[in-house]
Amino acid sequence: MGTAVSTIVKDPAPDIADKRSGPPAAARRRGRRDNLAGYLFMSPWIAGFLLLTAGPMAASLYFAFTDYNLFDSPRWIGFDNFERMLDDPRWQKSVEVTAKYVVIGTPLKLLLALGVALLLAQSRRGQAFYRAAFYAPSLIGASVSVGFVWRALFSDDAAVDRTQSFLGLDVGGWVGNPDWVLYSLVALTVWQFGAPMVIFLAGLKQVPKELYEAAEVDGAGPFRRFWSITLPMISPVLFFNVLLETIHSFQIFGSAYVVSNATCGPADATLVYTCYLYQKGFKEAQMGFASAMAWMLLLAVALVTAVLFWSQKRWVHYEEASR
Repeated sequence: MGTAVSTIVKDPAPDIADKRSGPPAAARRRGRRDNLAGYLFMSPWIAGFLLLTAGPMAASLYFAFTDYNLFDSPRWIGFDNFERMLDDPRWQKSVEVTAKYVVIGTPLKLLLALGVALLLAQSRRGQAFYRAAFYAPSLIGASVSVGFVWRALFSDDAAVDRTQSFLGLDVGGWVGNPDWVLYSLVALTVWQFGAPMVIFLAGLKQVPKELYEAAEVDGAGPFRRFWSITLPMISPVLFFNVLLETIHSFQIFGSAYVVSNATCGPADATLVYTCYLYQKGFKEAQMGFASAMAWMLLLAVALVTAVLFWSQKRWVHYEEASR
């Protein structure tokens, strides 16, 4: 009897020891093979990130503190590029033009996208067709071909100019007028409102219909339902669109370069930040100065992003949206 009890007590010990010693060698080898396979599948992305993103960023950070003209070896000059930048009138002009474009274009684009999304969220005949039609311009993007078409539409005596003349609003061609050419770029970005519209549509679909029904029973009108139900419920989606479109607006280059016929004019009226950066880096061969401009743009975008994230605590309602 004592032998049997001792046998029962001592038998589980090897199992406990095996569990503490970890998985067997075969399982460990299989785990290493799985990890190796995972890294092999990730290797194209890792190589692309190191060679095409991290490497160039590190090089540009170094060039920002050097005098580099693409032909001679970089010469370390410290913060001279940043000091020159702040004293450069054309750099100040590019900051002004870019800020004006962001402040005007981004809200107009989001307002139009939200308005169309509210219309398309209602069940009606041909809904799928209208969604595809409104989204189509966003598929084209700010391509060179769109820039050429836009310049042709807003040139002197073109379609837009003739329509304005017919309505008694003759201001001449927008492209050749320093007071109006920037607004042609704003019109272009507003026209491509399809991407934020689709995101707004997805957010509107998540709003419970019971809330609208209860508000309607209480006598709330359309505006009151929109202000008290729709906006709070889609506020996370609205914040996402504001953040994304603001960052995208800071990066405008192709449309401004093509519409202005590669001059960023007239009279520097379309001298957005990236256009001036391109001129300094590739036309004037001041790559060190252009690299410093690029990092200043990165810091500006990071600051704006931080301010937006700080402000979301006041108007973005994640709890209501998750219910």
